[in-house]
Amino acid sequence: MRHLSGLIVGLSIAIVLVGCATPTNAQVATPTGTAVGASPDVVDFNATDAPSATPLPASPTPTVLAPPTTTPIPSATPLPAHPLMISEMRQQSYPGSDLVFEQTLSSGANYYRYIVSYQSEGNKILAYMTVPFGEVPESGWPVIMFNHGYIPPEVYRSTERYVAYVNTFASNGYIVFRSDYRGHGFSEGVATGGYGTPAYTVDVLNAVSAVKAYPNADPDRIGMWGHSMGGQITLRAMVVTDDIKAGVIWGGVVASYPDLIEHWINARYGDEPTPTPDPDRGRGRWRVEMFETYGYPEENPEFWAEISPNTYVADLSGPIQLHHGTSDESVPHILSEILYAEILAVGVPTELYLYSGDDHDITTNFTRAMIRSVAFFDQYVKGIPTN
Repeated sequence: MRHLSGLIVGLSIAIVLVGCATPTNAQVATPTGTAVGASPDVVDFNATDAPSATPLPASPTPTVLAPPTTTPIPSATPLPAHPLMISEMRQQSYPGSDLVFEQTLSSGANYYRYIVSYQSEGNKILAYMTVPFGEVPESGWPVIMFNHGYIPPEVYRSTERYVAYVNTFASNGYIVFRSDYRGHGFSEGVATGGYGTPAYTVDVLNAVSAVKAYPNADPDRIGMWGHSMGGQITLRAMVVTDDIKAGVIWGGVVASYPDLIEHWINARYGDEPTPTPDPDRGRGRWRVEMFETYGYPEENPEFWAEISPNTYVADLSGPIQLHHGTSDESVPHILSEILYAEILAVGVPTELYLYSGDDHDITTNFTRAMIRSVAFFDQYVKGIPTN
């Protein structure tokens, strides 16, 4: 039975949620299972042979807040449930639909490329999908669900951005499935943002069901990759469903809601009075509505714990590997360090790589990070033993 880990962290963190300038050109050669040695500009928190002259940074110590109680405190006006609550999301169904092949694109080096569609809460959602060449394995091809970061929905296109990322996973023998969240590109529905509503995660969970029903996919070998906002979606999906065998997150927005709200605002305004977000701006309206309905985190910690996937890391459906550049100006690397400490504390397998001086897209260490990502999926999704 799933249970709460009760971990929510409060640290002073500056968070800016922006788009992703991702590499779009040459594919990266990533031989399956290639081992990568330690490097002075990478901190491997699982290394046992780190030089004593460069000690590993101490993991952040989480501040434990009260988890949701089984016996709520009586209230004259009971607060309504919120769709972001993990308990609420676990009660919903995500049936997806059969995949519809909308367009066949030119093939990659060793894989086919398609635009497909599926259904999510009555919306037709488009997706970019690759399928390896060759004879289909008896159980089907392993799959990587690919969750992109924030890109302005009105300029988003299925075949743009993250080209080198998708090519690398696809060329290593995986079906890669990248959903165009609702309201993005030609997907139906309204783009609502990734933090005040579970809509994008719902689209991804319905995508998982659609891919599981695809005859050439192995429903028991599915991994999930996420960048920035897509990291939050990946973390949330992995505490809602058991279908994801392993997750890899780059530059993820993976903090609890108290961190995202309190410390994002404090970092910008210091000791000035806390401003009221403009309710007419979609990316800030969710905070206004939650504050008015549920109170601030210090007033109602149980609610904010319930909507934070960090509270439920003991229930993760598989191990997680984290990557973060230390000069990331969009999402501070401390967020990945906090999540790493939370996962480690509950005994779920996890890895963290910090890349000294690298940016939000891990541009300088892109090849190294991709090799590590492929090797992680090979181990936990394909089931290839490590050396």
